[in-house]
Formats: sequence, C-alpha cells, structure tokens
Amino acid sequence: MSLARLKPPAELSSHLEAAVSQVGQVVLGNPAAIRLAFACLLARGHLLIEDRPGVGKTTLAHALARTLGLDFQRVQFTSDLLPADILGVSVWDRDVGGFAYHPGPIFAQVVLADEVNRATPKTQSALLEAMEEHQVSVDGATRPLPDPFFVIATQNPADQIGTYPLPESQLDRFTMRIGLGYPDPRAERALLAGIERRELLEQLLPALGMDELMQARRAVRAVHVAPRLLDYLQSLLARSRHHPRIAVGLSPRAALSLLGAARAIALLEGRDYLAPEDLQTVFPAVAGHRLSPMDPALDRGDALALQLLDEVPLP
Repeated sequence: MSLARLKPPAELSSHLEAAVSQVGQVVLGNPAAIRLAFACLLARGHLLIEDRPGVGKTTLAHALARTLGLDFQRVQFTSDLLPADILGVSVWDRDVGGFAYHPGPIFAQVVLADEVNRATPKTQSALLEAMEEHQVSVDGATRPLPDPFFVIATQNPADQIGTYPLPESQLDRFTMRIGLGYPDPRAERALLAGIERRELLEQLLPALGMDELMQARRAVRAVHVAPRLLDYLQSLLARSRHHPRIAVGLSPRAALSLLGAARAIALLEGRDYLAPEDLQTVFPAVAGHRLSPMDPALDRGDALALQLLDEVPLP
C-alpha cells in the first residue's frame, strides 16, 4: 500500500466516478446498485447479489473486476462442490517426496461465488474464515489472502428448486445484499440493440489504478463522523433491537458495516464528512439481510429496514 499523502476527496471521487461510469456502460439501468457495489468494496466488505437468473449479476462482478484491474476467479457453486475445490488441496509430489499445496480459486482479489446457495452448508462455510479474517487454514497452515480481497456472491431466490438457505453466520459476513431487478424499457432496448455483453467485458480496460484504489480505501476510514450522526446510527440500532416485529436486531458488526459503507458513499460523493443521507442510502442494503422478522410470512428484512428509517427521526 502506498504511504503517499492522500489525495483530496474530490479528486478521488472524480476517478471513482469514471470507474462507476464504465461499469454502468456494461450493466445497464442499475446505477444505484453499481454505486453500492463500489461502496462495498471501498468499505473492505463483501457483497451478496440476490436476484433471478439472467438479470446481470455475474456481468456486474466481471465488469467491476476488469474496471479496477483486479485478479478475478469465478467459482460455480453446485451441490457436489467441496471445500477443497475453493480453498485448495495438498497433493503428494513424488519429485520432492512430500505434499505440495495447490491454492484454490479463493486466492484472487475478486472472487465470484456464483449461485452460492446451490452448495451445501458445509461448502458454504468454507468462505467464513476467508471473508472475516482474509486468510484460510488448510492442513494446519494459515495462508493470507490478497489485498484487496473482495467476495461477490450471487444467490437465487430461496423459492427456486435446489437451493440451501445461507445460515445467519454466513449472511452476516456480507456487508451488503443488493438486487438488480429487470431493466427499465429504455435500458433493455439499449441492451437488445447494443454490443453483446461478453464482447464489451473483453474490451474493458482498468479505469482506476491500484494505488488510487488503495488510497480510496484509506480515505474512507478518514471520513469524519459527527457525534450527532453516531447518535442517529445508535438510534437505528436500538430501534431494531426493540421492534415488535423484529426477532433479532442489528449486531455491533452490522453497525460497523453501516458506518463503513456510509463513509464510502460519502467519499463517492466527494465529501470528507458523513451526512445523514449516506446512512439512509446504505441502510436497506446493509440491514435488510440481517433483520429476522417475528413472522417471516408477513415481513421481509428489506421492508423492515425501510420501516426503521421511517420510524427513527433524522438528527
């Protein structure tokens, strides 16, 4: 990581916006989702994209990695996938007379866990240590992962055949959960009349250097947060923990994720201070998958997150 003086937020924002714009030329009609994906990476988190097949989840992951010039690996999660297929395995090497470790696809800067909920819970759990501690432990040895390390997982809706629900411990490792949805008619027309997405991806060049990316991640942590905004954040947390329709409220880890993601949005806007709307922008994506409704048949976490924003007054 470069130890050079941080560039001003406005300058970093300008470069980040160019990268966001480039991804938006490939993933059409989803500017808000693209900005959240960038914010998630800048906040050193991991991203879960939940939506139906064919709406651009995998394309977003590819475009993000290419635009930032990051190493990319895609893992197709299936019911017969094993943890070793992700983490790597030690194989006997006759030439050296011992076992040699062969790293798995987890050793990349951007890892796409495609259709993560089609794998068994045992295989899903292989991601836990990597996502939380940025390392993996295999055969008694601990191996660090690259920096940056960003997991993008895609997930099909739970009502589809052949899916395994992600456990709460796994869901909590994802800083954000977003959806893409169907494009509006104008974006869909551009998609139908334009160049094929795979060809566009191959043409993408890095729009942001590694030094600038690492500076931006450092700058996120330097975004100033006024005490009154910490009061607002704590009010949201407290309301989630004492809401009559919420069984399990937001944890301290969720609070840190909210703060980091909101700071990243502030930097994308060219500011070195947090505003209330930054917290409101990221709150549904950060909180929705962490809120457990009292009655899942009546409520969803996303709707409850929006309700909390309505119920807690702005500072």
